[in-house]
Amino acid sequence: MYTVDLPVLPPLEPMLAKAQNRVPDEAGIWSYEPKWDGFRALVFRDGAEVRLQSRNGKDLGRYFPELIEALGDELAAQCVLDGEIVVPREIDGRTRLDWESLSQRVHPAASRVKMLAEQTPAHFIGFDALATGDRALLDEPFRVRRAALIDSVHTAQWCHVTRTTEDPQLGAQWLEEFEGAGLDGVIAKRLDGPYLPGKREMVKVKHARDADCVAIGYRIHKSGEGIGSILLGLYREDGELQMVGGAASFTAKNRLKLLADLEPLRIGDELREGEPSRWNSAADKRWIPVRPEKVCEVAYDQMEGNTVHGRRFRHAVKFIRWRPDRDPRSCTFDQLDVPLHYDLYDVLEQS
Repeated sequence: MYTVDLPVLPPLEPMLAKAQNRVPDEAGIWSYEPKWDGFRALVFRDGAEVRLQSRNGKDLGRYFPELIEALGDELAAQCVLDGEIVVPREIDGRTRLDWESLSQRVHPAASRVKMLAEQTPAHFIGFDALATGDRALLDEPFRVRRAALIDSVHTAQWCHVTRTTEDPQLGAQWLEEFEGAGLDGVIAKRLDGPYLPGKREMVKVKHARDADCVAIGYRIHKSGEGIGSILLGLYREDGELQMVGGAASFTAKNRLKLLADLEPLRIGDELREGEPSRWNSAADKRWIPVRPEKVCEVAYDQMEGNTVHGRRFRHAVKFIRWRPDRDPRSCTFDQLDVPLHYDLYDVLEQS
């Protein structure tokens, strides 16, 4: 039971962003910052009481006990901050975000939570302030909230402040440069804009790429009619076909059409087990394998994984079209963009 006495109280919806295909370029209107790819979180601190709230209002503190302690040590005594929970790791001599380690932190077993808190401790990246002391900041312009955010983070060991710029050219440059630190785009906020909970008042620009992949199987839609998702593969240098994710979210008409395309390639009556979902234990992850003869073009934003054997699409990708002109064997990892390798700490406000 939380008994915080703050001018802004939980539960509270965070302010959201609407997608655009380019970084806004009006100088003097926008503040630009990297788009962090972690767990969105609101922090409510009132002395010894600290609450870590997820985007949908749930308590995240049980999964990140080490972060609750750090927030109590490194933030102002009374504040409400908006930010992101991330897990950094050193990879090839640089520090970047590790989505796989972060996603494993949400686990029902207390013993595993304790172990992971020690093995893969989380950090908090602050990017807005909603209150400090007894003063609510929701109606203040971002310029004022940004200054309050910087003043609220007293120690930059586990709690940090994101970099920002008012230069639209630098904001557009960050879209390309900072992906190597584990980020997935740029956020733009109006310098004179208030904080509007639950409203899509920010702008997000994410990376958009395409790739040609081999269809290696499918799942039937939960309705029982047509394709629910197409499982995708790419060939490694050793000639093995590796699953890299799936394409989903089809219309009812396309679900039936895609099933007609893939069902003739089905390999007997075989049904394979998929990886269990960390988010929905009841979800049926079984899938039907098909002969690797069809190639499809997909749109994706980012890959995860540090080696070819572990690389896969971060999110479900968008099916664009079949590519009958492509040889499945030509669908290799070589076609994928390799992001620049900037260090995570290049993306944080320097104290």
